[in-house]
Amino acid sequence: MKITVRGKNLEVTDALKKYAEKKVEKLGKYLPGIKEAIVTQSVQKNMHIVEVTLEGDGLLLRGEERTNSLYASIDQVVEKLETQIKRYKGRITSKIHQEFNFAEDIEQADDESPATIVRSKKFTLKPMSPDEAAMQMELVNHDFYLFMNADTNLISVIYKRKDGNYGLLEPDI
Repeated sequence: MKITVRGKNLEVTDALKKYAEKKVEKLGKYLPGIKEAIVTQSVQKNMHIVEVTLEGDGLLLRGEERTNSLYASIDQVVEKLETQIKRYKGRITSKIHQEFNFAEDIEQADDESPATIVRSKKFTLKPMSPDEAAMQMELVNHDFYLFMNADTNLISVIYKRKDGNYGLLEPDI
């Protein structure tokens, strides 16, 4: 696994780089298909933020943690990603189990049952600006809003971030 450690508004020391590499490398034993890991460390308003993105075999996992210490943030984001990997592997194992119709129930990696789609909804997409989409999202009191971007004519998603600001997801075709 290729591990890249970088800093945003922060110079990454050798000790922090080695610590992050050591912790993230352990994730490879849970999911050997991981080809690349990108660790981004930053500081905002006295909070140490560590974001880890794992890529490989069509899988993309991302985790972010904010604490008062970079080391604690690294530890917590690795724990969060371990949980995500276990949940993912549990779902894959469960799906394989169902395909082969085994009579015994499979033991999943965590206590949660796999999520199922319980509701489906269709709606008309109206071209609008991201600002207008943010207003619409607030009106329906949701955390995200799917819309057709009038500037690009592509389907986009606007979402509310933990810090109260908005994020915009746009496809790269």
